[in-house]
Amino acid sequence: MTNTTESENAAPERAPAGRSPLAQNVFQALRAQITGGQLRPDQKLPGEHELAETYLVSRPIVREALRQLREQRLIYSRRGAGSFVVARPDLGAEQPAVGFAPVETIADIQRCYDFRLTIEPDHAYWAASRWNAEALDEIATALDLMRDATVARLHREDADFAFHLAIAQATNNHYYVSSMTALKAHIFVSMKFHGNSVIVAKERLENVFAEHCGIFEAIRARDSDRARELMRRHLEGSRDRLFEGRMLDLSL
Repeated sequence: MTNTTESENAAPERAPAGRSPLAQNVFQALRAQITGGQLRPDQKLPGEHELAETYLVSRPIVREALRQLREQRLIYSRRGAGSFVVARPDLGAEQPAVGFAPVETIADIQRCYDFRLTIEPDHAYWAASRWNAEALDEIATALDLMRDATVARLHREDADFAFHLAIAQATNNHYYVSSMTALKAHIFVSMKFHGNSVIVAKERLENVFAEHCGIFEAIRARDSDRARELMRRHLEGSRDRLFEGRMLDLSL
C-alpha cells in the first residue's frame, strides 16, 4: 500500500530545530564510523573539501556536521591542523574496522548488485515517505547532471552515484547513508562498466535516464511502493545490461 494518500499533505520527518537534515546525515555517518572503529582515536578526519565530495554536500553542511561531533566530544579541532577523533575508553583500538573488501573480480560486481538490491529499493521507499524540500532538491540536482550528460551522450558515474546517495540521504536514516558511502568505490566500478555498455547507443542512454526520472517522480509523488519497485527494476536492468543476461553461478 502506498503512502500517497495519507502522507501527501503530512510534514516530513525533520531534524532538530536549527539543524539541516543533510548535516544530520553527515553527522550520523561520521559518528557511526567513529563508534564502529573505522575512524580511530586521534586519527585525523579528512578535510572539509574531501568530506563534501564524499557525501556530495556543501562545505557549510560539513562544518555543521563537524560542529555537532565536537558538541558530543567525539572529535576535537586544532587551528590550522584539522579535526581529530577523541580518544575515549569506549572507543578502544581493539574495535574492528567496518568496511568492504575491494572489488577484485566480475563476481564481486555481481555480488555488489545483489547487495544493492537488498537495500536500495528500500531507500527509494523511505525517501518517498520522508523527503523534505532540501532532500528532494539534492536528488533533482543529481538528475539534472545526468540529463546534461545524456544529452551529450555521456555517462557520468559521479552524477549517477550522487542520485543514489541523495535518495539514501532523503530516508533520514544514517545507516543507509553509511552503507552507500562505504560502497562508493565498489558502486563506481559497476557504474563505469554499465556506462560503457550503454553509451554505444543514444537510445540506451535515454532509457537509463528515463529509469532515473521515473524513480524521482515516484519519490516526489510520495508513492513509496512504486518508488521501491522502480528502483528494483532499475538495478536489475543495470545488472542485466552489464552482464548481458548471463549471470554468474555463485553457488558454493
